[in-house]
Amino acid sequence: MNNQSKIVSRKSKIVILGGGESGVGTAILAKKKGFQVFVSDYGKIKEKYKQVLINNEIAWEDEGHSEEKIFSADVVMKSPGIPDKAPIVKKLREVGIKVISEIEFASKYTEATIVGITGSNGKTTTASLTFELLKNGGLNVALGGNIGKSFAEQVSEEKYENFVLELSSFQLDGIEDFAPHIAVLTNLSPDHLDRYDYKYENYIASKFRITMNQTEADYFIYDADDVEIEKWLSKNTIKAQLLPFSVKKELKQGAFKKDNQIVIKINNTEFNMPIATIGIQGEHNVKNAMAASTVATLLKIRKQTIRESLEGFQGVEHRLEKVLKINNVMYINDSKATNVNATFFALDSMENPTVWIVGGVDKGNDYSELLPLVNEKVKAIICLGIDNQKIINAFGNVVDTIVETDSMQAAIKVAYRLAERNNTVLLSPACASFDLFENYEDRGRQFKEAVRNL
Repeated sequence: MNNQSKIVSRKSKIVILGGGESGVGTAILAKKKGFQVFVSDYGKIKEKYKQVLINNEIAWEDEGHSEEKIFSADVVMKSPGIPDKAPIVKKLREVGIKVISEIEFASKYTEATIVGITGSNGKTTTASLTFELLKNGGLNVALGGNIGKSFAEQVSEEKYENFVLELSSFQLDGIEDFAPHIAVLTNLSPDHLDRYDYKYENYIASKFRITMNQTEADYFIYDADDVEIEKWLSKNTIKAQLLPFSVKKELKQGAFKKDNQIVIKINNTEFNMPIATIGIQGEHNVKNAMAASTVATLLKIRKQTIRESLEGFQGVEHRLEKVLKINNVMYINDSKATNVNATFFALDSMENPTVWIVGGVDKGNDYSELLPLVNEKVKAIICLGIDNQKIINAFGNVVDTIVETDSMQAAIKVAYRLAERNNTVLLSPACASFDLFENYEDRGRQFKEAVRNL
C-alpha cells in the first residue's frame, strides 16, 4: 500500500454491521489500520464481544441501527449472517456505498499465502485437516473464516505466513478482489436456497466466486465426481490450474483412488497412502483427505508428515461424533449436518437400526433423496423443531413411529425409550438450528449434555 492510500484510509469511515466474531475482528483490524470505526448490530451484542469493543475503544450500538451514522460510511462490512435482502443493506447499495465481507476487507492487509475452502459439505473437516497437515509440516499457519477465530483479527496480529480459511457462500458474496492462492470446492448440493431466491444456480455461482480472481499462478482443487461442478466448468473458464480429485476415475493430474489407495499426482511428484489407515472413515472423508493432501503437496509438505497427519486426524466436533454408548446404544452427534446432503452421508454410514433426530429451520429442503436410506435404516424419527410438518409429510409413509419434540432434553428422553440394544441414536438435523438453538454448536453441545445426563 503506498503512502497516499494510507493517508486516505486514515480519514476513511468504516461501519460494521453485526457485532459477532467476524464484525468485532474486522473492527479491531480497521482501527489498527487507521479507520474511524463504528459497529452497529440490529440485535443484541454478546457480552464478551461488547467487552472487546470497549477495551479497544471502538464505538458501537446494538438493538437498532442509527441510519445517519451508517450512511456516513465510506465502506460497510456486513457480517455473513445478514442477508442482502435486509432493508439497511438494500438502502446502502441504492445510495452507492460499498458493502463487502470481512474476508474481502482483511485480505487487503496480509501478504500471507491463502488457502480458501468452500463447498456445501465437508468444508470444516477439509479446512481443519488441511490446517493440521500444514501445521504438522512446520508452516506458520492459522485457521479462520467460517470457523474459529476471525480472519480479520488474526490478520491484525501480523504473525501468520499462511491462512487456511473455511468460506461460506455468504462470505464469498461480499468479495471483490479476494483471491486465494489455492481454492478448494469440496462439492455442491442445494443449501441456503432461501438466501438465493430458491434458485440453485445462484447458489452455485456464489460458490464459484472463490476462483473468480485467481490467476494462472494459482490452483483450483475440486471434486471431479460432482455433476454440478463438472457442468459449471464445461460452460465457464477458470484461469487457475485445475487439480481435480475423484474416487471413481483415474486422473492424469490430481488425486484419485486406486487399489484402495489414495494417489496424488502433481507435476512430477506422486504420493500414495492406503485408505484403510486414514483416521476418519467413509467415502466423503476419503475425498476430504484427497483435497487436503493435494493442498499439502502443493505447499511442499513431506509425504511422511501427510501420512502421519491423516492417520492421526480424528475429525471435527459435531460431525458424526460418537458421544456415548448406553445399554449398547450408540449416540452420535452430527449437529453440523445443516442440509439434506450432509444427512445423506450420515444415514448412509449407519450400520444398525437408527433412531433419527431431525428438524429445525428448513432452508428449502427436498427430502426425497433420503427416502431409500430412511426406509432401509431408520426405525423411528424424532422431530426437533417448531414446524415439523414437512418432515412428517415426507416420511410418514415410510416410518411407523414419528414423535414431535421441542427441546433437546425431550428428544433424548424419547430416543432413550425407543432405542433397543444394538441400535444407534443419530442427531443429524438436515436443517439450520435457529428456531430452538443459538447455532449448530449449541445444538450439538445440548445433545451431548442430555445424553450424558441419561
